[in-house]
Amino acid sequence: MSIRELITRLVEERRASPLSEDEGKETEVRLAVYDSPAAQPQVVSLRGDDFHALVADIAARAHGVSRERGGKVPYVVIQEIVENLIHAYFQGATVTIQDDGNTIRIADQGPGIANKEQAQRPGFSTATSEMRRVIRGVGSGLPVAKEQMGLLGGTLTIEDNLERGTVVTLSLLREPAGKAQDPDRRHIRHLDVTPRQKKVLLLIAELGAAGPMAIARELEISHSTAYRELQALQALNLATGKGRGKRTLTEEGVAYLDEVFKS
Repeated sequence: MSIRELITRLVEERRASPLSEDEGKETEVRLAVYDSPAAQPQVVSLRGDDFHALVADIAARAHGVSRERGGKVPYVVIQEIVENLIHAYFQGATVTIQDDGNTIRIADQGPGIANKEQAQRPGFSTATSEMRRVIRGVGSGLPVAKEQMGLLGGTLTIEDNLERGTVVTLSLLREPAGKAQDPDRRHIRHLDVTPRQKKVLLLIAELGAAGPMAIARELEISHSTAYRELQALQALNLATGKGRGKRTLTEEGVAYLDEVFKS
């Protein structure tokens, strides 16, 4: 389904104002990069009419530009927030990169978020039936992104845009001089992680936390196998948790996934 078709159905489903003839022919998201607060930004227009391809392109471009400037916001976090632009029908969508890549703002001019605090809790979602066809729509995106930012010592904030819409800001605090800024990525890059364990890590990232039962169900493996994989990831310090309960990603786990998506 093209983005235009999806947005048309969303408009009909929510009985919102109809699209104009020119609106939505090809979705555009602007990527603005500030090298300094006083300088004019470099602006790139990203266009597409396939939802998943456009989301992947926007997230990859934003992550790449951020990394080039020394930023460390994980790809999975950027992707979660960019995917949520479907709630705003991509109206006036802009991704801004500042502070040497350590601050990324995703703004839109959609209907906005009425209850920002609740939107950051697992399970709360405004995703409609049409939206659930292309996104998970289970209320996990913002909570997962917030948790991953917190693991890295950063923040996720949600504010109203100037006239309408929402601004989500991802910000990583700068470390004091001489202090290590993130895990040793040379070590992370050479960890012995199997393809199935990578899937487990991705699932934990998507759900925010997951135990053997959820892993077994989603990956269609036995409960005992899921438990062993979680134990293996915990031994590698990529996940943390107790007993047979839910596991969350460690800082190293977030960094490892970032390396996986970057490669």
